[in-house]
Amino acid sequence: MSAIYADVIVDINSAALDRVFTYDAAGGYELGMRVEVPFGGRRIEGYIIGFRQETELDPARVRSITRPLESYPALTGEQIELARYMQGHCKCTLSAALRLMIPAQMRGERVRARTERRARLLATGPELDAAIESLARAPRRRELLETLRDLGGEAAVSQLPKGSSDALRKLAGAGVIELSEGEKRRAPAVYSSGLSGARPTLTPAQARALEELRAGLDAGERFLLHGVTGSGKTEVYMRLIEEVLSRGRTAILLVPEISLTAQTVGRFRSRFGDDVAILHSRLSAGERFDQWDMVRLGSAHVVVGARSALFAPLRDVGLIIIDEEHEWTYKQESAPRYHAREVAARMAAERGCALVLGSATPSLEALERCREGTWGGVSWTRVSMPERPGAARLPTVRVVDMTEQFSGGNRSIFSAPLAEALQDVAAKRQKAVLMLNRRGFANFLMCRECGCVPECPHCSTALTYHERTHALVCHTCGRSWPVRAYPDPSTRCPNCGSRYLGAYGVGTQRVEDELAMLLPEGVEVIRMDADTTRAKGAHQRLLERFDAAESAVLVGTQMIAKGLDFPEVTLVGVINADTMLKLPDFRAAERTYDLLEQVAGRAGRGGRPGEVIVQTYWATHPAMQAVLSHRRDVFLAPELAERKEASYPPFSRLANILVWGKNARAVEDASAKVAAALREKVSGLSGWEVLGPADCVKARVKDRSRRHVMVKAPLDADLGGVVSECAAGIGRGMGINMALDIDAYDLM
Repeated sequence: MSAIYADVIVDINSAALDRVFTYDAAGGYELGMRVEVPFGGRRIEGYIIGFRQETELDPARVRSITRPLESYPALTGEQIELARYMQGHCKCTLSAALRLMIPAQMRGERVRARTERRARLLATGPELDAAIESLARAPRRRELLETLRDLGGEAAVSQLPKGSSDALRKLAGAGVIELSEGEKRRAPAVYSSGLSGARPTLTPAQARALEELRAGLDAGERFLLHGVTGSGKTEVYMRLIEEVLSRGRTAILLVPEISLTAQTVGRFRSRFGDDVAILHSRLSAGERFDQWDMVRLGSAHVVVGARSALFAPLRDVGLIIIDEEHEWTYKQESAPRYHAREVAARMAAERGCALVLGSATPSLEALERCREGTWGGVSWTRVSMPERPGAARLPTVRVVDMTEQFSGGNRSIFSAPLAEALQDVAAKRQKAVLMLNRRGFANFLMCRECGCVPECPHCSTALTYHERTHALVCHTCGRSWPVRAYPDPSTRCPNCGSRYLGAYGVGTQRVEDELAMLLPEGVEVIRMDADTTRAKGAHQRLLERFDAAESAVLVGTQMIAKGLDFPEVTLVGVINADTMLKLPDFRAAERTYDLLEQVAGRAGRGGRPGEVIVQTYWATHPAMQAVLSHRRDVFLAPELAERKEASYPPFSRLANILVWGKNARAVEDASAKVAAALREKVSGLSGWEVLGPADCVKARVKDRSRRHVMVKAPLDADLGGVVSECAAGIGRGMGINMALDIDAYDLM
C-alpha cells in the first residue's frame, strides 16, 4: 500500500508561510481535521485541506503529523473551498480564512466539550410504580425515582436532590436506573419577550412576497426583500425557513447587531424550538463552542447570528438570509476583510441555495444589481412589501431646524417640539426612543480662552468627556485620563494654562441626565451604548427592562436604530441627525439616510400612531427631506447621479490600501511607492483611477502614522489581483504594515 500524505496549512497568519506543507498522514486522518504538526523546532496547529498518494519531496525527510486535535473533522470540504475563495478575493492568507470557520477558543485547545453525569430510568410503567412503592422505608431513593419520573425519565445528576450519591449507586446496582457520562450544553440566554408561539395571518403583501421568494428556492436565485420598517419581513423569513426545513435542508439568518440577536432568537426559538443555534461574539467561549458543535453534529438546522454565523458548519444549506443588508457591520474591517453579502453570494452559487437580502433601506449596490437584473451570471430580483400590517402605519416625521431654535433663544439639547412630545409621552404613560450617535457626556473639552481642545497623545483624536467617571476618553485607542490628571494635577488648559475648560457637544450620558430633569418621576430612562453594554448579557437585560417598564425612554447610539420591535413606542427623537453627514466619506449621506429611516421605523409599530422628530442643522439636505416624506427617491436620485459622475460604487469597485507604522517618513515613502506602482500598472486602462497617497482622516492611531491610497476600477476588473501585485514587497523590513481592503467600506 502506498503512503498517504496530507496537505496541511499551518495556523500562522503570515504571507511568507501561506502555502501547503506536506506531512505523513498514516494513522487514519480525515479531510478538515485540525492536527498538531512538527514545524521547525516546535509543534504547532494546522488544518488538513487535502491528501495525496505521492510527493515530490524525499519521503525520508517527510515528517509525520504528531496527533489529531479532535476525533472529528472541524472543517467540511465546502468550508475549505470557501476559504480558498476568500484567500483570493480578500487577499488574505488561507489560515486567516480557515480561522473564521471554527470557534476561536478551539485554537490552543482553550475550550472543549463539557461532560456531566446523567441518570436514566430503566424501569417504566407498572414496574416503576412497584419499585417506588417498595421503597417506602427508603425515602431518599423513592424521592429520586419520583423526581426522575417527573423529569421525563432522564436528567443530569445536578438536577436531582443534593446528597443523593449513595442512593444513586444503590438504585444503579439494583438495575432500576443507569448512570452515564453525557455532554452538557452551555446554552445562551434568550430574550424573554420574543418567546411567543403566535403565528400571525399573513397580509396580502407578505403572502405575495413569500410566494415569489418560495418559487426561487430551488433555482438558487438572489432576492432583495425591500419592505418598509415594520412590514413583517421577519415573519416572511420564518415561513421561508419552514419551507426549507420541510425539504430537508438548513438555513442561516444573519442580523447586523449583537443587540438584535437575543430578540430575534427569541422569536425563532418560539417557532423552531431547539432547532436554532446562536452564534455571535458576545457568547462565552463554552457557549460558542457548544452552539457550533450542535450545528456540526446536525442537532440544529437553523443558525441565527451576526456576521460570523455565516461560517457555521451547516450541511446542505438551502437558504441564506441577510437581514438589514445595508448595514456596514457586515463588512469585516480586520483581516480577512470580507463582506458577508459577497461571501454569502459565493456560498449560494456553490451550494445551490437561495440568498435573500432584506432591508427597509437597501444598499445602493443591491438596488443596482436588481436594476440590472443579473449579476455574476445569476438572477437578482427585487420583491416589495410597501405597507405595515393591520392598523400600523408609518409614523409622521417632523424635521426641526436647530438653527431656528437657537436664534429663538432655545439653548437646550431638546428642541421645543421634542420636549413637548416627550412630556406628552410621559403623561400618556407610553414609551419613546431617543438616538444620538455619540456616547459620553460631551464630545470634547475646549479652553474658553485659547480654543485648545485636549487630544489623545497617541492618536489624532479629540478626547471625549465622560462626566460619570470624570474622565477624558479616546474612543480610538480606548485610553482614558482623569480630568484632574490631564494634562496636570490641576484642571488647566495644556496650551495656555487657563482653568476655564468647557464641555462642548452632546453625548448619551448628557441626554440621560437632561431627561431626568425634564420628565416626571416614574418614567424610566434607560441608556444603551458601548459603555453600558460591555458586560455579557447587558444588551438583553437593558432591552428587557425597557420592555417591562410601564413608561420609559430608551436613549442610545445607532445600536438601537434597527431591528428592535416594541409596539408600545409612539415617539422617536433624533438628537442630532448630522453626526455622520459631514464625514469625508462618499457614503456619508447614504449612511445618514439609512440610519434616520431605520430609527424612525421604531415608532408606531403597534395600534397607536407614531411620531418622529429629527433635529438637524441641515434641514434642506435630500437625506432629511427623504425621511420627512418617506420617499427614498428624493435622496436616491441626486445621490446616484453624484456617484456615477465621480465613478464611485455601485458604478465601480473601490480598494483602499492602508499603510501605517511608527516611522512617519517610512510610511510616506511606502505609500508613495504603492501609488506610483499602481499608476504605472493601470496607465492607459479605461475606468481605473488612483487617488493619493494622503493622510487618513485618523492620521495617527496608537502612536502609528497612517496614510492610504485609493483605487477605483471597473466592475468586472480583477481589482484584488492588481492591488496585491503592486503592493507586494513594499515596506518589508522597514517596520511598515500594510492592509489591502478590496471593495472597501471604511475610508477613515
